[in-house]
Amino acid sequence: MGEALVYLVTGGCGFIGEHIVELLCKQDYVSEVRVFDSVAGEEVKKFATATTCVTVMKGDIRDYTLLLSAMRGVHVVIHTAAIVDYTDTVPFREMKAVNVAGTENVLKACCTRSVPYVVYTSSMAAVGPNTRQEPMLRGTEDTKYSGEVELPYGKTKAMAEKLVLEANGKELSNGGKLATCIICPNTVYGEKYLVLKDLHTLTKAKGDVLNYLEPEDTERNWMYVGNVAWMHVLAARNLQLKPDVLAGQVYYSYDDTPARKGFLVRYQLLSGMDPSIRLGSRIPYWKLWLQIYFYRIIRILLYPFWKPQPFLNLPLLNTITTTFSYETDKAFRHFGYTPLYSWGESKRRTTEWLKSATKNSRSHQHHRKET
Repeated sequence: MGEALVYLVTGGCGFIGEHIVELLCKQDYVSEVRVFDSVAGEEVKKFATATTCVTVMKGDIRDYTLLLSAMRGVHVVIHTAAIVDYTDTVPFREMKAVNVAGTENVLKACCTRSVPYVVYTSSMAAVGPNTRQEPMLRGTEDTKYSGEVELPYGKTKAMAEKLVLEANGKELSNGGKLATCIICPNTVYGEKYLVLKDLHTLTKAKGDVLNYLEPEDTERNWMYVGNVAWMHVLAARNLQLKPDVLAGQVYYSYDDTPARKGFLVRYQLLSGMDPSIRLGSRIPYWKLWLQIYFYRIIRILLYPFWKPQPFLNLPLLNTITTTFSYETDKAFRHFGYTPLYSWGESKRRTTEWLKSATKNSRSHQHHRKET
Protein backbone atom coordinates (compact mmCIF):
# COMPACT_ATOMS: atom_id res chain seq x y z
CA MET A 1 0.00 0.00 0.00
CA GLY A 2 1.23 3.50 -0.84
CA GLU A 3 2.44 5.84 1.88
CA ALA A 4 -0.37 8.41 1.60
CA LEU A 5 -3.05 6.90 3.76
CA VAL A 6 -6.41 8.38 4.70
CA TYR A 7 -7.60 7.59 8.25
CA LEU A 8 -11.13 8.08 9.57
CA VAL A 9 -11.43 8.54 13.34
CA THR A 10 -14.99 8.27 14.62
CA GLY A 11 -15.34 10.17 17.90
CA GLY A 12 -12.20 12.10 16.98
CA CYS A 13 -13.24 15.02 19.23
CA GLY A 14 -13.52 12.76 22.29
CA PHE A 15 -11.11 12.20 25.18
CA ILE A 16 -9.09 9.41 23.50
CA GLY A 17 -10.02 10.32 19.90
CA GLU A 18 -8.50 13.81 20.09
CA HIS A 19 -5.12 12.36 21.12
CA ILE A 20 -5.29 9.75 18.33
CA VAL A 21 -5.90 12.50 15.75
CA GLU A 22 -2.94 14.52 17.05
CA LEU A 23 -0.57 11.53 16.90
CA LEU A 24 -1.76 10.41 13.45
CA CYS A 25 -0.92 13.84 12.03
CA LYS A 26 2.70 13.31 13.08
CA GLN A 27 3.04 10.06 11.09
CA ASP A 28 4.68 10.49 7.67
CA TYR A 29 2.58 7.69 6.10
CA VAL A 30 -0.70 9.56 6.84
CA SER A 31 -1.90 12.12 4.28
CA GLU A 32 -5.32 12.91 5.78
CA VAL A 33 -7.15 12.36 9.06
CA ARG A 34 -10.93 12.63 8.83
CA VAL A 35 -12.67 13.28 12.12
CA PHE A 36 -16.27 12.06 12.24
CA ASP A 37 -17.98 13.23 15.42
CA SER A 38 -21.42 14.40 16.55
CA VAL A 39 -19.71 17.21 18.49
CA ALA A 40 -17.16 19.33 16.64
CA GLY A 41 -14.70 19.97 19.50
CA GLU A 42 -12.93 23.33 19.72
CA GLU A 43 -9.45 21.78 20.06
CA VAL A 44 -9.87 19.61 16.96
CA LYS A 45 -11.34 22.56 15.01
CA LYS A 46 -8.29 24.65 15.98
CA PHE A 47 -6.05 21.76 15.01
CA ALA A 48 -7.83 21.40 11.65
CA THR A 49 -7.28 25.12 10.96
CA ALA A 50 -3.59 24.88 11.86
CA THR A 51 -2.85 21.80 9.74
CA THR A 52 -3.90 20.61 6.28
CA CYS A 53 -3.92 17.05 7.60
CA VAL A 54 -7.28 17.17 9.46
CA THR A 55 -10.82 17.39 8.05
CA VAL A 56 -13.70 17.62 10.53
CA MET A 57 -17.07 16.15 9.56
CA LYS A 58 -20.01 16.58 11.92
CA GLY A 59 -22.07 13.41 11.97
CA ASP A 60 -23.61 10.67 14.07
CA ILE A 61 -22.62 7.01 13.60
CA ARG A 62 -26.33 6.15 13.70
CA ASP A 63 -26.58 7.91 10.31
CA TYR A 64 -25.45 5.24 7.83
CA THR A 65 -25.68 7.50 4.75
CA LEU A 66 -23.40 10.13 6.32
CA LEU A 67 -20.94 7.41 7.35
CA LEU A 68 -20.82 6.10 3.78
CA SER A 69 -19.92 9.52 2.40
CA ALA A 70 -17.30 10.05 5.14
CA MET A 71 -15.63 6.75 4.21
CA ARG A 72 -15.11 7.51 0.54
CA GLY A 73 -11.39 6.97 -0.20
CA VAL A 74 -10.54 5.91 3.38
CA HIS A 75 -7.90 3.21 4.03
CA VAL A 76 -8.19 2.73 7.82
CA VAL A 77 -10.93 3.37 10.40
CA ILE A 78 -10.23 3.89 14.10
CA HIS A 79 -13.64 3.63 15.72
CA THR A 80 -13.72 5.38 19.12
CA ALA A 81 -17.20 7.00 18.96
CA ALA A 82 -19.40 5.91 21.87
CA ILE A 83 -21.66 7.13 24.64
CA VAL A 84 -19.67 6.62 27.84
CA ASP A 85 -22.02 6.69 30.81
CA TYR A 86 -21.32 5.26 34.26
CA THR A 87 -23.91 7.26 36.22
CA ASP A 88 -27.20 6.16 34.63
CA THR A 89 -27.88 9.54 33.03
CA VAL A 90 -28.38 8.15 29.49
CA PRO A 91 -31.22 5.66 28.83
CA PHE A 92 -29.85 2.19 28.04
CA ARG A 93 -31.65 2.01 24.66
CA GLU A 94 -29.95 5.25 23.53
CA MET A 95 -26.52 4.03 24.65
CA LYS A 96 -27.14 0.73 22.84
CA ALA A 97 -28.28 2.55 19.67
CA VAL A 98 -24.95 4.41 19.49
CA ASN A 99 -22.51 1.85 20.92
CA VAL A 100 -23.95 -1.29 19.30
CA ALA A 101 -26.08 -0.29 16.27
CA GLY A 102 -23.61 2.55 15.51
CA THR A 103 -20.72 0.06 15.49
CA GLU A 104 -22.74 -2.20 13.18
CA ASN A 105 -23.14 0.78 10.82
CA VAL A 106 -19.38 1.46 10.86
CA LEU A 107 -18.58 -2.18 9.99
CA LYS A 108 -21.27 -2.33 7.28
CA ALA A 109 -20.02 0.94 5.73
CA CYS A 110 -16.44 -0.43 5.73
CA CYS A 111 -17.60 -3.51 3.78
CA THR A 112 -19.57 -1.38 1.28
CA ARG A 113 -16.73 1.12 0.79
CA SER A 114 -14.04 -1.65 0.86
CA VAL A 115 -12.18 -0.12 3.82
CA PRO A 116 -10.04 -3.09 4.88
CA TYR A 117 -8.85 -2.14 8.40
CA VAL A 118 -10.79 -1.30 11.57
CA VAL A 119 -9.37 -0.71 15.06
CA TYR A 120 -12.10 -0.58 17.69
CA THR A 121 -11.84 1.18 21.07
CA SER A 122 -13.52 -0.98 23.67
CA SER A 123 -13.25 -0.87 27.48
CA MET A 124 -12.38 -3.23 30.34
CA ALA A 125 -15.98 -2.61 31.45
CA ALA A 126 -16.89 -4.99 28.58
CA VAL A 127 -14.98 -7.76 30.37
CA GLY A 128 -16.00 -7.09 33.97
CA PRO A 129 -16.42 -7.02 36.90
CA ASN A 130 -19.52 -9.22 36.67
CA THR A 131 -22.70 -8.87 38.75
CA ARG A 132 -21.22 -11.32 41.33
CA GLN A 133 -18.30 -8.86 41.82
CA GLU A 134 -15.76 -11.61 41.12
CA PRO A 135 -12.27 -10.07 40.95
CA MET A 136 -9.68 -10.48 38.22
CA LEU A 137 -6.19 -10.09 39.64
CA ARG A 138 -3.34 -9.47 37.17
CA GLY A 139 -4.96 -11.44 34.37
CA THR A 140 -4.10 -11.32 30.65
CA GLU A 141 -6.09 -11.16 27.40
CA ASP A 142 -6.37 -14.98 27.63
CA THR A 143 -7.76 -15.08 31.20
CA LYS A 144 -11.19 -16.73 31.19
CA TYR A 145 -13.69 -14.49 32.95
CA SER A 146 -17.44 -14.97 32.60
CA GLY A 147 -20.78 -13.86 34.02
CA GLU A 148 -23.06 -10.91 33.29
CA VAL A 149 -21.17 -7.61 33.13
CA GLU A 150 -22.07 -5.21 35.99
CA LEU A 151 -22.20 -1.83 34.20
CA PRO A 152 -24.86 -1.11 31.52
CA TYR A 153 -22.15 0.75 29.55
CA GLY A 154 -19.97 -2.38 29.73
CA LYS A 155 -22.84 -4.50 28.40
CA THR A 156 -23.07 -2.32 25.26
CA LYS A 157 -19.29 -2.45 24.73
CA ALA A 158 -19.30 -6.26 25.07
CA MET A 159 -22.06 -6.49 22.40
CA ALA A 160 -20.08 -4.18 20.10
CA GLU A 161 -16.86 -6.18 20.66
CA LYS A 162 -18.68 -9.32 19.54
CA LEU A 163 -19.77 -7.57 16.30
CA VAL A 164 -16.21 -6.33 15.61
CA LEU A 165 -14.68 -9.80 16.08
CA GLU A 166 -17.42 -11.44 13.99
CA ALA A 167 -16.78 -8.91 11.19
CA ASN A 168 -13.10 -9.90 11.00
CA GLY A 169 -12.56 -11.77 7.71
CA LYS A 170 -15.85 -10.55 6.17
CA GLU A 171 -15.83 -9.97 2.42
CA LEU A 172 -15.55 -6.40 1.12
CA SER A 173 -17.28 -5.07 -2.01
CA ASN A 174 -13.99 -5.26 -3.95
CA GLY A 175 -13.49 -8.93 -3.00
CA GLY A 176 -10.91 -8.20 -0.26
CA LYS A 177 -11.25 -9.15 3.41
CA LEU A 178 -11.95 -6.96 6.44
CA ALA A 179 -9.33 -7.08 9.24
CA THR A 180 -10.37 -5.91 12.70
CA CYS A 181 -8.75 -5.69 16.12
CA ILE A 182 -9.73 -4.27 19.52
CA ILE A 183 -7.95 -2.04 22.05
CA CYS A 184 -9.26 -2.32 25.61
CA PRO A 185 -8.24 0.41 28.09
CA ASN A 186 -9.01 0.24 31.81
CA THR A 187 -9.05 3.60 33.69
CA VAL A 188 -7.67 6.37 31.48
CA TYR A 189 -6.44 9.72 32.84
CA GLY A 190 -4.88 12.79 31.24
CA GLU A 191 -5.83 16.16 29.79
CA LYS A 192 -9.65 16.61 29.68
CA TYR A 193 -10.20 13.86 32.29
CA LEU A 194 -13.02 15.88 33.87
CA VAL A 195 -13.54 13.42 36.74
CA LEU A 196 -10.20 14.63 38.11
CA LYS A 197 -11.27 18.28 37.91
CA ASP A 198 -14.53 17.52 39.76
CA LEU A 199 -12.59 15.51 42.34
CA HIS A 200 -10.29 18.48 42.95
CA THR A 201 -13.30 20.76 43.57
CA LEU A 202 -14.80 18.20 45.97
CA THR A 203 -11.49 17.73 47.81
CA LYS A 204 -11.09 21.50 48.28
CA ALA A 205 -14.63 21.65 49.69
CA LYS A 206 -13.71 18.89 52.18
CA GLY A 207 -10.78 20.89 53.59
CA ASP A 208 -8.12 19.56 51.18
CA VAL A 209 -8.69 15.93 52.29
CA LEU A 210 -8.95 13.31 49.53
CA ASN A 211 -11.12 10.41 50.71
CA TYR A 212 -11.71 7.34 48.56
CA LEU A 213 -14.25 4.56 47.93
CA GLU A 214 -12.18 1.46 47.21
CA PRO A 215 -10.53 -0.87 49.76
CA GLU A 216 -6.75 -0.29 50.02
CA ASP A 217 -5.99 -3.67 48.41
CA THR A 218 -8.20 -3.10 45.32
CA GLU A 219 -6.21 -3.21 42.06
CA ARG A 220 -7.10 -1.57 38.75
CA ASN A 221 -4.85 -0.51 35.87
CA TRP A 222 -4.51 3.22 35.21
CA MET A 223 -2.98 4.56 32.01
CA TYR A 224 -2.28 7.91 30.39
CA VAL A 225 -4.54 8.89 27.47
CA GLY A 226 -1.55 9.68 25.21
CA ASN A 227 -0.26 6.11 25.61
CA VAL A 228 -3.72 4.65 24.92
CA ALA A 229 -3.86 6.77 21.74
CA TRP A 230 -0.33 5.65 20.75
CA MET A 231 -1.36 2.00 21.12
CA HIS A 232 -4.25 2.67 18.68
CA VAL A 233 -1.93 4.34 16.16
CA LEU A 234 0.59 1.47 16.28
CA ALA A 235 -2.14 -1.19 16.13
CA ALA A 236 -3.75 0.48 13.10
CA ARG A 237 -0.41 0.64 11.26
CA ASN A 238 0.53 -2.96 12.07
CA LEU A 239 -2.95 -4.28 11.26
CA GLN A 240 -2.07 -3.20 7.68
CA LEU A 241 1.51 -4.48 7.76
CA LYS A 242 0.88 -7.74 9.66
CA PRO A 243 -2.82 -8.60 9.39
CA ASP A 244 -2.07 -12.29 9.98
CA VAL A 245 -0.77 -11.37 13.48
CA LEU A 246 -3.23 -8.63 14.57
CA ALA A 247 -6.54 -9.47 12.84
CA GLY A 248 -9.16 -10.79 15.26
CA GLN A 249 -7.07 -9.92 18.33
CA VAL A 250 -7.89 -8.03 21.55
CA TYR A 251 -5.18 -5.94 23.27
CA TYR A 252 -5.38 -4.58 26.82
CA SER A 253 -3.87 -1.08 27.19
CA TYR A 254 -1.01 -0.49 29.62
CA ASP A 255 1.87 1.87 30.39
CA ASP A 256 4.25 2.53 33.30
CA THR A 257 1.82 4.39 35.58
CA PRO A 258 3.25 3.03 38.85
CA ALA A 259 0.30 2.23 41.10
CA ARG A 260 -2.58 -0.11 40.44
CA LYS A 261 -4.28 1.46 43.43
CA GLY A 262 -6.63 4.12 42.07
CA PHE A 263 -6.67 6.29 45.18
CA LEU A 264 -2.86 6.59 45.08
CA VAL A 265 -2.84 7.56 41.39
CA ARG A 266 -5.54 10.17 42.02
CA TYR A 267 -3.64 11.47 45.05
CA GLN A 268 -0.35 11.73 43.10
CA LEU A 269 -2.07 13.61 40.26
CA LEU A 270 -3.98 16.01 42.54
CA SER A 271 -1.13 16.68 45.00
CA GLY A 272 1.26 17.16 42.06
CA MET A 273 -0.90 20.11 41.07
CA ASP A 274 -1.93 21.24 44.57
CA PRO A 275 0.52 20.28 47.38
CA SER A 276 -1.98 21.28 50.10
CA ILE A 277 -4.07 18.15 49.32
CA ARG A 278 -3.74 15.35 51.90
CA LEU A 279 -4.73 11.70 51.59
CA GLY A 280 -7.69 10.92 53.84
CA SER A 281 -9.33 7.55 54.48
CA ARG A 282 -11.77 5.14 52.90
CA ILE A 283 -15.49 5.94 53.04
CA PRO A 284 -17.23 2.77 54.34
CA TYR A 285 -19.24 0.76 51.81
CA TRP A 286 -22.39 0.76 54.02
CA LYS A 287 -22.40 4.57 54.17
CA LEU A 288 -22.25 4.85 50.36
CA TRP A 289 -24.87 2.11 49.99
CA LEU A 290 -27.27 4.10 52.23
CA GLN A 291 -26.61 7.32 50.29
CA ILE A 292 -27.36 5.56 46.99
CA TYR A 293 -30.69 4.20 48.27
CA PHE A 294 -31.67 7.51 49.86
CA TYR A 295 -30.92 9.27 46.54
CA ARG A 296 -33.04 6.67 44.69
CA ILE A 297 -36.05 7.28 46.97
CA ILE A 298 -35.76 11.07 46.59
CA ARG A 299 -35.51 10.63 42.83
CA ILE A 300 -38.70 8.54 42.71
CA LEU A 301 -40.62 10.89 45.03
CA LEU A 302 -39.69 14.04 43.15
CA TYR A 303 -40.07 12.65 39.61
CA PRO A 304 -40.87 14.39 37.20
CA PHE A 305 -40.38 17.75 38.96
CA TRP A 306 -36.66 17.33 39.61
CA LYS A 307 -33.99 16.47 37.09
CA PRO A 308 -31.37 14.50 39.05
CA GLN A 309 -27.66 15.17 38.72
CA PRO A 310 -25.30 12.26 37.93
CA PHE A 311 -24.68 10.34 41.13
CA LEU A 312 -23.00 7.17 42.31
CA ASN A 313 -25.08 4.02 41.71
CA LEU A 314 -24.75 0.46 42.96
CA PRO A 315 -23.23 -1.08 39.78
CA LEU A 316 -20.64 1.72 39.70
CA LEU A 317 -19.85 1.39 43.42
CA ASN A 318 -19.43 -2.39 43.02
CA THR A 319 -17.15 -1.84 40.01
CA ILE A 320 -14.97 0.67 41.90
CA THR A 321 -14.62 -1.61 44.94
CA THR A 322 -13.81 -4.80 42.95
CA THR A 323 -10.25 -5.66 41.91
CA PHE A 324 -9.97 -5.78 38.11
CA SER A 325 -6.37 -5.72 36.93
CA TYR A 326 -4.13 -7.31 34.33
CA GLU A 327 -0.45 -7.73 33.53
CA THR A 328 0.35 -8.15 29.85
CA ASP A 329 2.92 -7.41 27.14
CA LYS A 330 0.86 -8.76 24.22
CA ALA A 331 0.84 -5.37 22.41
CA PHE A 332 4.64 -5.24 22.67
CA ARG A 333 5.02 -8.82 21.40
CA HIS A 334 2.57 -8.39 18.50
CA PHE A 335 3.39 -4.87 17.28
CA GLY A 336 6.26 -3.44 19.30
CA TYR A 337 4.20 -1.13 21.54
CA THR A 338 6.07 0.68 24.28
CA PRO A 339 4.62 3.74 26.08
CA LEU A 340 5.31 7.01 24.26
CA TYR A 341 5.07 9.01 27.51
CA SER A 342 6.78 8.07 30.77
CA TRP A 343 4.90 8.27 34.09
CA GLY A 344 6.73 11.53 34.87
CA GLU A 345 5.69 13.10 31.56
CA SER A 346 2.11 11.75 31.84
CA LYS A 347 1.81 13.20 35.34
CA ARG A 348 3.30 16.56 34.27
CA ARG A 349 0.96 16.91 31.29
CA THR A 350 -2.10 15.97 33.37
CA THR A 351 -1.30 18.29 36.30
CA GLU A 352 -0.54 21.20 33.93
CA TRP A 353 -3.94 20.76 32.29
CA LEU A 354 -5.61 20.48 35.71
CA LYS A 355 -3.93 23.71 36.90
CA SER A 356 -5.16 25.61 33.87
CA ALA A 357 -8.67 24.03 33.98
CA THR A 358 -9.22 24.90 37.67
CA LYS A 359 -7.79 28.40 37.15
CA ASN A 360 -10.15 28.97 34.21
CA SER A 361 -13.21 27.79 36.14
CA ARG A 362 -12.24 29.99 39.14
CA SER A 363 -11.83 33.09 36.95
CA HIS A 364 -15.13 32.24 35.21
CA GLN A 365 -16.91 32.05 38.59
CA HIS A 366 -15.26 35.31 39.71
CA HIS A 367 -16.39 36.99 36.48
CA ARG A 368 -19.96 35.76 37.01
CA LYS A 369 -19.99 37.19 40.55
CA GLU A 370 -18.83 40.56 39.27
CA THR A 371 -21.49 40.69 36.57
